Amino acid sequence: MEVRIEPMTAGDWLAVRDIYAQGIATRTATFQTEVPAWPAWDAAHLPEPRLVARDAGSGRVLGWVALSPVSDRCAYQGVAEASIYVAADARGQGIGRRLLGELLAAADRAGIWTVQVGVMAENHPSLALAERCGFRRVGVRERIGKLDGRWHDVVLLERRSPVVGTD
Repeated sequence: MEVRIEPMTAGDWLAVRDIYAQGIATRTATFQTEVPAWPAWDAAHLPEPRLVARDAGSGRVLGWVALSPVSDRCAYQGVAEASIYVAADARGQGIGRRLLGELLAAADRAGIWTVQVGVMAENHPSLALAERCGFRRVGVRERIGKLDGRWHDVVLLERRSPVVGTD
């Protein structure tokens, strides 16, 4: 299957929403318990970069990645948090790695010097993906969030840009 990485558009929202819902259902991808409406999701993420992985033949969205600001303080304008989700039937095919790789290149072009991810400690595939894409573990936030009555640790990983913020 040929996969294209393309900018996400508002027209991709229904597929993005469905893939996000699949991630929520795993109970290891996010503390969210339901997908927000488009206006709330849109407002919570930076306008660019937002990317989708699309099956070149069918046009079906197979995954998505987007950035959220970590703070509105000006000192942190170049720090963002990545969210990445791949459709359940498309996992394990390198789509996440391609999406995250393209996102990091776009983040560099956008002047973002640090991309971070927070991953539930039991989400081993996401931890492995982040580390394969150059993220390093910077710590564990113990019992930081509760989901379904159970506390979870979250591993904080970051990737410093090799071209932005190096001076």
